[in-house]
Amino acid sequence: MRSSVKLHPIISGLVVAVLTITCSMGAKTSSQPYFTAPGKNTNPTNIPLPPSISIDTPSTETIFDPEPTSTPVPELAVTSDPPILYQTQAGDTLPVIAIRFGVQLSEISSPDPLPETFMLPPDQWLIIPHRLANTTSSQRLLPDSELVYSPSAIGFDITTFVNQAGGYLSTYKEYLKTTGTTTGPDIVARVAIENSINPRLLLSLLEYQSGWVYGQPGNLAQTDYPMGLIELGKRGLYQQLSWTIKQLSIGYYGWREGLVTSINFKDGVAARLAPELNAGTVALQYYFANTYDTQGWVKALDIKEGFPSLYERMFGNPWLRALTVEPLYPQGLTQPPLILPFLIGQIWSFSGGPHGAWEHEGARAALDFAPASDVSGCVKSDAWAVSAASGLIVRSGNGVVVIDLDGDGYEQTGWAILYLHLITNGHAQLNTSVEKSDLLGHPSCEGGQATGTHIHIARKYNGEWIPADGPIPFNLSGWVAHAGKEPYQGYLTKDGETIPASIYGSYESIISRTSSGN
Repeated sequence: MRSSVKLHPIISGLVVAVLTITCSMGAKTSSQPYFTAPGKNTNPTNIPLPPSISIDTPSTETIFDPEPTSTPVPELAVTSDPPILYQTQAGDTLPVIAIRFGVQLSEISSPDPLPETFMLPPDQWLIIPHRLANTTSSQRLLPDSELVYSPSAIGFDITTFVNQAGGYLSTYKEYLKTTGTTTGPDIVARVAIENSINPRLLLSLLEYQSGWVYGQPGNLAQTDYPMGLIELGKRGLYQQLSWTIKQLSIGYYGWREGLVTSINFKDGVAARLAPELNAGTVALQYYFANTYDTQGWVKALDIKEGFPSLYERMFGNPWLRALTVEPLYPQGLTQPPLILPFLIGQIWSFSGGPHGAWEHEGARAALDFAPASDVSGCVKSDAWAVSAASGLIVRSGNGVVVIDLDGDGYEQTGWAILYLHLITNGHAQLNTSVEKSDLLGHPSCEGGQATGTHIHIARKYNGEWIPADGPIPFNLSGWVAHAGKEPYQGYLTKDGETIPASIYGSYESIISRTSSGN
């Protein structure tokens, strides 16, 4: 998370430290070429096979049959096909469905009521005109709960699994600035929990790309760049996994929010994504499209020989696990009451509208607030960040505090609130129960990248980041978040009043909490 600071006078002679914030916890993407060796470890003989399970899994139809040309696939085409009967998925909204199918809202009908601004209940039937031609297959490859760090991953012991597999990852170590010399399993665990990405998926992708889990990397490229991105600044497991997670998050949350509807391959071919796909499948397709050319992508997603087959060999049938935890969004889900994350009467600036929850790109789930200051930069602040609701501290350290609102001890279940950039000295400790408005710590620049003192706050439910401007908007003391055209832009509204986000700490961005109830 980055921030640059200027000063502007405000009321009562105070000044607010100006923040130009671009939250970026992990690696940035580069346009440099990267490694695209085929995943030759897709069927290792030493992987223990789970019992064969037969349920309603996707068929083995062709994922995508590209035309022999580098011309992008047209997104829209008039067809004479009959309308599509689509059964809604958890998290679907009418505007996003219209974007995916390339139709107008008014063209979608259903036997049941259709709310335009709220999530639709899962399994509602919709009748939608068939407007798209030459899309990828509608075959679903990965449940959403296998992409996010969902309740189905609770109890999965990364270190035990990796050590039993006995491959290169079990002996790998890397020096990280915040944790020192860190083992391979601990690196996987760290990036999984920080980004809320399922560790099973990370391990299986690592095995598919370089054979690190069960065997040894086959060449220097696989040793130094195990996820396939060859770039000097992206050497080592931590950087490689961070880049991979960024691609997965862009695909997953971009599909959720209607921002991603197509994929582009390295050989110049573009493909419109089938609108019936689920977010977990789109995330997988997006990642592989950024790793392979068209033919490599088709090979990687082949049900019998590609990554899906390897995934099931390693971890069993993911669709069966999903039956125990999905839908991740229950019907009628609402945000619990939350207050602004600072003390009554203190002056803060709304310095960042909806933007990435952890990585710079991905779920636009976070908001930023900066305390008033007469000094710019990363300076000590006496202001306090406070708990937005009651709960249990389930993660604390490296500038992060996470509050589990249901108190069961797991941030993968129910509502959880992430705070970032809390100074280590004096912040709330692990396993501490907190009440609404309890002190959590002072804002700082710790955790991620920052050049100005502030706090970053985001929500997730059942492991999935919840967009700040979506069907369940971020609501703090009645102030509702709205996204702008770009990350960090946007505004808050309450009772007819509007506060715009300002990276410059302008007078209009000033906000304060006025009562204990909100």
